[in-house]
Amino acid sequence: MTARPLLNDPATLGLSRTVVPTRVGDVAVVAGRRTGGVATILLHGAAGSWTTWTPLLAASDLDDVIAPDLPGWGESGGHEGVRSVEDLSDAVVEVAAALGHDRWHLVGHSLGGFVALDIAARYAQQTLGVTLVSPTGASVVDAIRRPIRGGLVVPGFAGMLLAMRALARFGTGGLRIIRLLDRCGWMPALTAPLFAGPAHPSVVAAFAGEVRPAAFARAAQLASRYDTQAWTGIRCTVRAVGGARDVFADDTDAAAFGALIADFGSVRLPGAGHFAHVEQPRTVLAAMAEVRMPAATAAA
Repeated sequence: MTARPLLNDPATLGLSRTVVPTRVGDVAVVAGRRTGGVATILLHGAAGSWTTWTPLLAASDLDDVIAPDLPGWGESGGHEGVRSVEDLSDAVVEVAAALGHDRWHLVGHSLGGFVALDIAARYAQQTLGVTLVSPTGASVVDAIRRPIRGGLVVPGFAGMLLAMRALARFGTGGLRIIRLLDRCGWMPALTAPLFAGPAHPSVVAAFAGEVRPAAFARAAQLASRYDTQAWTGIRCTVRAVGGARDVFADDTDAAAFGALIADFGSVRLPGAGHFAHVEQPRTVLAAMAEVRMPAATAAA
């Protein structure tokens, strides 16, 4: 399968960049052509930014796209003001409102999937559907709360969290260590478990540039405190897509999601790892269309 690059210039995709003030700080956001329709909100994972969605955006013709850098990531500030997953969710909703949208479909990867489900639960009337891409699930949350037991189930995540927590203790020195590893050419090997095949150099470079140990450790802490019972309030269709070689997921995750979310379905993709939207963007677009069709049918 051809490795797909990440793009850094939103203009090459017909998108524009803006900054929206929110309660937790300024949020940098990339947005598409506005038609006044339902927004498609793309929420990236930890150690990422809006650019992780560029292979999917390049393969699509979506209007009314909103792709923020979540507070504390990418070009957004606000890390210090985030005290809960709900703070992240509220900031996303503030961004959508500032851009003129009061209804949306949510697409969330990893941590972004966690945030998407909280928005769907707390803003049920505005959320028309959710597509999850390798979402943070029960196995990862358990690994955060109980590192030894959980680490046996998802050792890839447990190992990364341990490394991020250790690097976070060095403050800005942790970032310098990551940059050194990148300069020494070690990042392709270190990130290889996240993908089913060789990643494009731009993907590896983005990971090296975006990973922030303190923010990663903080995001894990917020997830560990979150009460997933809130997801029983979700009323829309939720579909999950994950790679069969996702080292941050376990086979029991789908059942845990299904026990909380009334209309939940999932599929595991051969030939993909933790970044299915990068490795198989058209497959993820198809999953997004499945979620969008019920709303479109109802409006017809």
